[in-house]
Amino acid sequence: MLPPTDALLVLTTLPDEASARALAEKLVSERLAACVNILAPCTSVYHWRDAVERAAEIPLLIKTTRERYPALEAAVRAAHPYEIPELLAVPVTQGLTAYLGWLADSVTIPASPVPDAS
Repeated sequence: MLPPTDALLVLTTLPDEASARALAEKLVSERLAACVNILAPCTSVYHWRDAVERAAEIPLLIKTTRERYPALEAAVRAAHPYEIPELLAVPVTQGLTAYLGWLADSVTIPASPVPDAS
């Protein structure tokens, strides 16, 4: 069973739906995330290189664990089109026990079968 404090909600944004879908599928297929929600487009306003910028972006809500976060971060940095992607991990302090168990199971890499010595 996953203690609630080991679960993380990770936030990022992507510039378009195609890159958001690609990253979401990569993270889930590599068991770095149990689930990724791709949200509706939003407008982000931020400082970048001494100017106030505005951009349409696609937010992602990524569910993972503290143990898988370093690999998730590396995968996001490698695949993300931004020079400095938003990547914020928020600890989960409470949650439905069954959901947290599913989350933990979903990001656990199955053990390789032991070769038969016979």
